[in-house]
Amino acid sequence: MKNDKANRIIEKALKQGRKTLSEYEAKQVLSAYGIPITKEVLAKDKAGLESGLKKIGFPLVMKGCSADIAHKTEKGLIHVDIRTAAEAKKAFREILAGMEGYEGGVLMQEMIKGRRELVMGLTRDPQFGPCVMFGLGGIFTEILHDVSFRRAPLEIRDTKEMMQEIKGHKILDAVRGMEAADQKLLSEMLISVGRIGLDFDSVMEIDLNPVILSGSKPVVVDALIVLK
Repeated sequence: MKNDKANRIIEKALKQGRKTLSEYEAKQVLSAYGIPITKEVLAKDKAGLESGLKKIGFPLVMKGCSADIAHKTEKGLIHVDIRTAAEAKKAFREILAGMEGYEGGVLMQEMIKGRRELVMGLTRDPQFGPCVMFGLGGIFTEILHDVSFRRAPLEIRDTKEMMQEIKGHKILDAVRGMEAADQKLLSEMLISVGRIGLDFDSVMEIDLNPVILSGSKPVVVDALIVLK
């Protein structure tokens, strides 16, 4: 059964003729399915900025947020490690200036600290339907292609196999003073990603990269959902 909140977000985008959700919208869909995301606020004006600073605190990441902008880094629309209100106001002005002509706002999010990055996702195969992906994230996704796949719906057994199949699976263990990853939560996240694909035929692709391990807990830091 479709989640009501996720359905409203996706249906609105489809009615507008859009092929992607904004990062903020995508994360709201994920959150509706119980997937942990960064604490964040979408600010569109000065009042929103002030409210966001109170809710999120420092250090802070600020990003240009629009369904029409896929590669924010290349456009200079990401500012990280913001530590003062003055820095936040400057970043806010610069991001809005860079977004001229695009509809959206500035996504203000907590800065997640963690040295281990994972990737999760979903692709819709013409033969097998929605397939869930798991692997090493961040810059290693494209370099190493260390990923595993399973057809949705997933069970706990499937998710455990996926985690063990990647060559870098030891990154999930307690290593170099870092806690072991919460594999139960990782399993729940992978199952939920598959469930979104099963619930919504209009979702063609989900890309969660990076998913950062903050201590033992995985948190989705960036997200893209592509629609039919």
